[in-house]
Amino acid sequence: MTAVLFTIAAMFLGVQLGSVMLFMLRFGKQLQADQAQPRISLLRPVCGIDAFEAETLASSFQQDYPDYEVIFCVGRADDAVVPLVRRLIAAHPQISARLLVGMPGQSGNPKLDNLWKGWDAASSEWICMADSNLLLPRDYLTTLMLAWTPDTGMVSAPAIGSRVGNLGGAVEAAFLNSNQARLQFAGDSLGQGFAQGKTLFFNRKILTRAGGLQALDRFMAEDASATVAIRSLGLKVTLPPLPFEQPVGRKSLRQVWMRQLRWSRLRRDAFPGLFLCEIANGAALPTLVFAAALASAGAAPVWILAWLALWYGAEIALMRRAGWPASLRDMLVLPLRDGVMLAIWFATLRAGNVEWRGTTVSAGKAKAA
Repeated sequence: MTAVLFTIAAMFLGVQLGSVMLFMLRFGKQLQADQAQPRISLLRPVCGIDAFEAETLASSFQQDYPDYEVIFCVGRADDAVVPLVRRLIAAHPQISARLLVGMPGQSGNPKLDNLWKGWDAASSEWICMADSNLLLPRDYLTTLMLAWTPDTGMVSAPAIGSRVGNLGGAVEAAFLNSNQARLQFAGDSLGQGFAQGKTLFFNRKILTRAGGLQALDRFMAEDASATVAIRSLGLKVTLPPLPFEQPVGRKSLRQVWMRQLRWSRLRRDAFPGLFLCEIANGAALPTLVFAAALASAGAAPVWILAWLALWYGAEIALMRRAGWPASLRDMLVLPLRDGVMLAIWFATLRAGNVEWRGTTVSAGKAKAA
């Protein structure tokens, strides 16, 4: 039994260190620059105003891509974000941009319903959906286009959290950065890319073959649905070399809990096998296994400190190399994140509907909360 426990613990540690190494290998990766640059329609769903909304939406107009349009999609004309969007459009007359109002979709997913009109109105065969709180670098559209390969059916990318404002924001960034982004990019390096709704870049004809926008309504999350739809065509979800930035700011711990619980429930419904493995995500369960192995061998418990130093040291090295938030506070919240992650896993087993911006979403419908 002792050997079995040590073997299992070694496997957990190997996954941790291996995923860090795979991400590290992405730094300096160059994309082929001979890709064509067709017109792109950039869709940005908006709903309410976040702390960095003006800056993130303004980045839509600062692309170095030669030919693109921007389509903002909002559900209601009286939404607080509408005046801001209109001001930004007026301030950038050199960019083809417009605001579309209404919820023509009937998918049960409020974000997808909001984007539906933009998809129909887009003038390009290449369509990018980018969340409103994503800060787009100038080469954002260029990078997505260059990431497209012959066996790609969609390009996507998780976000990394920046500009942390308080403890809750640090926990949120710890989820986004050295956990979720690390694992998703490691998966992509192994040829198993998953979509993440912050960025979804499609070719209209390919998605039409997979069932069109209706195919994105198979599960509650459009990114999970997109992953399944694209893979059904024998194509891959491809990620760019590195993630894009999402300013986090200040978050309450309750906000972090509810957001992560929502995402966990969505993963559970779309990929139940993968969700079951998530009980081992983070250091909590692996450390318990290692502690049990030490006890079985009669070894000193002090070895747990060496184990944790190696486990979290690898993450911290990645955080520093990537330029992600890595202050003392950002390091100290890593064990807190892992404890919360384990609690969320158990809470997800009994979780029901999820809430998105005031809307309660179930597998088959959405209704006002």
